[in-house]
Amino acid sequence: MLRTQKLGEADRIITVLSRRHGRIRAVARGVRRTSSRFGARLEPFSHVDLQLAEGRSLHVITQAESLDAMTMTIGAVYPTYTAGTAMLEAADRLAGEDQEPAVQQFLLLVGGLRVLAGGERDPSLVLDAFLLRSLSVAGWAPSFEECARCGAPGPHRSFSASTGGVVCPACRPPGAAAPAPETVRLLSALLTGDWEAAGATDARTRRESSGLVAAYLAWHLERGLRSLTHVDR
Repeated sequence: MLRTQKLGEADRIITVLSRRHGRIRAVARGVRRTSSRFGARLEPFSHVDLQLAEGRSLHVITQAESLDAMTMTIGAVYPTYTAGTAMLEAADRLAGEDQEPAVQQFLLLVGGLRVLAGGERDPSLVLDAFLLRSLSVAGWAPSFEECARCGAPGPHRSFSASTGGVVCPACRPPGAAAPAPETVRLLSALLTGDWEAAGATDARTRRESSGLVAAYLAWHLERGLRSLTHVDR
């Protein structure tokens, strides 16, 4: 489940990201009543199997079976909850058109939420890794090795969101950031899934890395995620 919104006195509109049909919006009748058969299953962070009836404007949820109830686990800790909320918002924004297949985004989201729920990794690192990979799936893969403009081999000391990653001195645009080498290595580790290297970094490196990820995301989405302002960095 990505998000919910109230509809009338007892219903909700549920936005989900599905394996086969991408983002779907559907009505859940009566789920705000205490007697609802499956209201508790239709909460953000839930992984559920839904049965839908096709409607004129919105589908109608007729059955919901829980596959992995992560709502309580993720919501119990503030850093995990805020990171998870940002992941849901990013998935919603990067999924493309409604009912268009988004299998890779779906698998990334489910996997990322399970890691968060497991509590074994820093939520901020999990979030940044998810954002980088989701952007890559959407067609905006950043470069952290070769120059994003000319392809010159690195390492390079400048980073430009508008150019697509690290850039060499010859291609460096005005206003490009100059992150520490450790930060660039962390970004590369998050993108490739090198958790051993990512886990060995210090707090300053992680904060700088998160700032670059947020800037890169905002550039390609044309505005940042509202939920990122609440993430505990």
